[in-house]
Amino acid sequence: MAAFNYRALDADGREVRGVLEAETSRVARGQLRDQQLSPIEVTPAGARTLARPQGGHAGIGAASLSLVTRQWSTLLAAGLTLERSLTALIEQTEDQGVKEVLAGVRAEVLAGNSLRDALGRFGDVFPPIYRALVNAGEKSGELSALLARLADYLETSQATRQKILQALLYPLIVVVVAFAVIAGLVTFVVPQIVGVFTHSKQALPLLTQALILVSNVLRSSGLWLAAGAAAAALLVRRALRNDALRLRWHARLLKAPLLGRFLGTMDSARFASTMAILVGSGVPLLAALEAGKGVIGNLVLRRAVERAIGLVREGSPLHRALAAERLFPPLLIHLIASGEVSGTLDKMLARAAQQQQAELDHRTVIALGLFEPLLILLMGGLVLLIVLAVLLPIININLLLR
Repeated sequence: MAAFNYRALDADGREVRGVLEAETSRVARGQLRDQQLSPIEVTPAGARTLARPQGGHAGIGAASLSLVTRQWSTLLAAGLTLERSLTALIEQTEDQGVKEVLAGVRAEVLAGNSLRDALGRFGDVFPPIYRALVNAGEKSGELSALLARLADYLETSQATRQKILQALLYPLIVVVVAFAVIAGLVTFVVPQIVGVFTHSKQALPLLTQALILVSNVLRSSGLWLAAGAAAAALLVRRALRNDALRLRWHARLLKAPLLGRFLGTMDSARFASTMAILVGSGVPLLAALEAGKGVIGNLVLRRAVERAIGLVREGSPLHRALAAERLFPPLLIHLIASGEVSGTLDKMLARAAQQQQAELDHRTVIALGLFEPLLILLMGGLVLLIVLAVLLPIININLLLR
């Protein structure tokens, strides 16, 4: 039987959605009518998902994917077959997007496809490392154990991502509030105060004249400036879809004094962690490198891994292939070399991932420790300039009256 997504109306005229199994769409419609539902749309599970742009599916988020993976591992370890475990997951979840994806995967499996191929039909939901581990689990017969390791990996990645976002949240809020306050002062408060001096014959200080000019520009063209900034951001985003432009941009980011080291360390930690879990699970080295390449965000580093894959395919050791580009941290290269010599590549990769993650956390703490006081000083300096621009004409009047 196949799985179908449906939209229907109940007896009260309310729209309901769901997933059901049937031989054909006609049988599915009949089942809906037996449930006193009027079918509006009945489509094969996954059809709408596959019609969406790559990366645009919102059915399974990172947290939901790790939870589903953990539950799936538990069901398989309990002795359920693959088909029954997918059915149980579909019945367990209340998220409609998750139901659609899992029903689509189950339909592909029932059609005779391998689980890896079934997951590949939803490549925007299941990343390369997911499919590579599932393939290794199918071949080794240890799918439940590898899904448990995969769930650990996904939960760790999600925790790291949340840690970085939480660390950036406070500075972001401070920046937004500070600029909103300064914009309000310059746009509404300052003109009313400084306007008193504009009609006098007294020559205004240069700082006051500059503040009046900025205030007039913001009041008359503020919306146009905001619209222009938004349009420029959209144009830059569209331009970066071009591989050549994005490659040059990512190369410049890697060469930035502080940001480049931070981004390189973050991608190196992701790459090493992914390679550790894949190699340790018995995935062939070339397949592990292909999956590890997919977690790297910087295009320059990703191209370096692509060239390293070619060298490894020709017989070169992994550490030499990665060292050829001189882009990855030397410690990562040395640990990989040690792992290749001793036959403990997965352990050395895991150690490298831990070291890179510790360095990333250390750099994040230092950057935030420096950024917050610098931000406060910058905002304080801007407010000081506004106050001086308002007070200077008053001080000049008092000097003239004396």
